[in-house]
Amino acid sequence: MSEISSDDRQAMRDSFARLLAEQAGDKALREAIATPHGFDPGLWQAMAEMGLLGLMVDPAYGGIGGNAQILEELMEEAGAVLLCSPFLSTAVLAASLISAASDEELRAELLPAICDGNQIFAVAATDEGGSWSNADIAVEARQQNGQWSLDGTASFVLHAEKADRLLVLARADGIVRVFLVDPGTEAVAIEQLETIDPTLRLSRIIFSMAQAQLLAGVDESAIETALDLARVALAGEQAGGVKRIFDLTVEYLKTRYQFGRQIGSYQSLKHIAADMLIDVESAASAARHAAKLVAAGSPEAKAFISLAAFACADAYRDVSAQAIQLHGGIAYTWEHPAHLYWRRARIGLWLFGSSDQHRETYLTCLETA
Repeated sequence: MSEISSDDRQAMRDSFARLLAEQAGDKALREAIATPHGFDPGLWQAMAEMGLLGLMVDPAYGGIGGNAQILEELMEEAGAVLLCSPFLSTAVLAASLISAASDEELRAELLPAICDGNQIFAVAATDEGGSWSNADIAVEARQQNGQWSLDGTASFVLHAEKADRLLVLARADGIVRVFLVDPGTEAVAIEQLETIDPTLRLSRIIFSMAQAQLLAGVDESAIETALDLARVALAGEQAGGVKRIFDLTVEYLKTRYQFGRQIGSYQSLKHIAADMLIDVESAASAARHAAKLVAAGSPEAKAFISLAAFACADAYRDVSAQAIQLHGGIAYTWEHPAHLYWRRARIGLWLFGSSDQHRETYLTCLETA
């Protein structure tokens, strides 16, 4: 990926923030939740026109050729508004996996379609238990007469119901490989899952001898690279979300009065807010440092990706829960946004791996360094 100057990164971030301010406020969020898509197609196309969907795609295929640093920065803006879109699954995971394929004809077909916003991808990589470990993949691939087919179940798949294509991680002769599948056939059954977060659509997909096309050249190393990029993006989103819910909470502490005083003037609440701020700043620092190392190709990147993954997830969980307490009863109402940040934080605790898994990876990296 190409180097983007700090000025250019800031300009892209400012433009994206303006777009989100115009089209992704609280009212727009609730309208998107209520649609069959689960996101705003108009906003999706606006992101395509800005070049954001091709952020991680090589310019040869119509993309920007960005790196992890600008990705993380833009995801902070997305997290602040709880952006409902298939950006993670399409513009990050799918773009990375397809870019690693050795089939030039396939890359030339699919990558420009991602950049233009014409193709939405879902990536099926987890089992019924929500594990993101290759060892737990529950879909099996078989080849007969030169044709691949898939059997098994993948769960917690992002934005599968509206996907034009599926990328499926499946086990073939003990090796995890990636396959392209048409979701519109009878051999593919997609069921929306009921979760606590209405802003993020998750599905279960059942494959019954579904015809599939192998993405040649995409090995387990390429899969892990794509997942690591998604972890950096998610950490950025969580850093943005935790900052926003903290800001909402501070504003509430300044404007809510009890017994003739701002509740934020009480020392005990000041201490709680100070602890929350430490988590907010720590999350942003961890996400940005990991992104910087990935962009630089540092050998230390893997350790700090794992650090950012659990630090941001845990900070989001803790700060959003504390925000609910400091807001009081109003935070439990549907009309107030606080509970939506808490819900997104809970889902993020296991997306692309649990905090415990990331801690284990981080410690392993430290021990082998």
